[in-house]
Amino acid sequence: MALVAREEPEPKRQRLDVVPAGPGYDGVVAVPANQRKSGILAPTMLLTGHQGEVFSCEFSPDGRNLASGSFDKQIYLWQTYEECPNWCVLKGHTNAVLEIHWKHDGTQIYSCSADKSVCVWDVEEGQRTKKFNGHQAVVNSCSPNRRGPPLLCSGADDGTTKVWDLRTRRSVNSYEHQYQILAVTFDDSAERVFAGSLDNTIRVFDMRRGEEDTEMTLKGHADSITGIDLSKDGRYLLSNSMDNTVRQWNVEPFFTSRREITAFTGPLHNFEKNLLRVRWNAADTMCGVGSSDRFVYVFDTKERKLLYKLPGHTGSVNEVCFHPTEPVIASASNDKRIYMGELA
Repeated sequence: MALVAREEPEPKRQRLDVVPAGPGYDGVVAVPANQRKSGILAPTMLLTGHQGEVFSCEFSPDGRNLASGSFDKQIYLWQTYEECPNWCVLKGHTNAVLEIHWKHDGTQIYSCSADKSVCVWDVEEGQRTKKFNGHQAVVNSCSPNRRGPPLLCSGADDGTTKVWDLRTRRSVNSYEHQYQILAVTFDDSAERVFAGSLDNTIRVFDMRRGEEDTEMTLKGHADSITGIDLSKDGRYLLSNSMDNTVRQWNVEPFFTSRREITAFTGPLHNFEKNLLRVRWNAADTMCGVGSSDRFVYVFDTKERKLLYKLPGHTGSVNEVCFHPTEPVIASASNDKRIYMGELA
């Protein structure tokens, strides 16, 4: 979904504030002090400092840091524990940062932007190390592979899904589609790429054959796909759509029955047409979803029911992510804020 750059008012003074939510806070989660279940400073932490909508957030693989990407063209790195200081700002994109991901070892961050580029950042140095140009329009989504040679896939408004070799800095595969690609991810073996599109489908591209696997196309949504995420065991795919449903699919290669498992309802999309993402937790037992009604939704994927509907934000929630080892969830919103909360 194309984003048009707009002039932003010059802030009088940028502040990077992190505050615990007090006793009177009617926000994300309220947990009595004697029932604390995590190591974060307070049951709910508010992280502010971005000067634009926050589109993406993700915890590092070790859970010690949180990264966030924003309309302000910057990526912020926050410590998860203590007072959650913002310890690094990654600058280099010239338009909104739409999605970010950590490398599996936590040493790099991958990002895509409305400036038509995909970038790789060195976390320790705080510098951009690679920039991939090749898309002809807004890059809506990017995702790294889990194993094998270092690869990165990306999807854009130009209708292409590209696979980049991080060693050679070039695109090794490019798949064409007549509609915009809004969300991408690899399968567990990095032999296929899933691509959610404006045409309501999730296409599957086979990298070994260099073409689309039409027999695996996932159909069922009635509107654009805005977010997809593969389970940690590689068996299931979650998808969020502008039809206001979140669906779970079996994506095992030789599965012959109906691939759609269930559909969750509750999260909403509105006229903003934001790319609202969906995420699994580390145990593949829950999924978190953003919503235009300003709530965070958390579903039990085993029992297929709503577990939490969490308030606090004053704008659409664009992405939700889970801590890798603790019962902690973070959310990024159009209100320029990030909430990090402990699940009761």
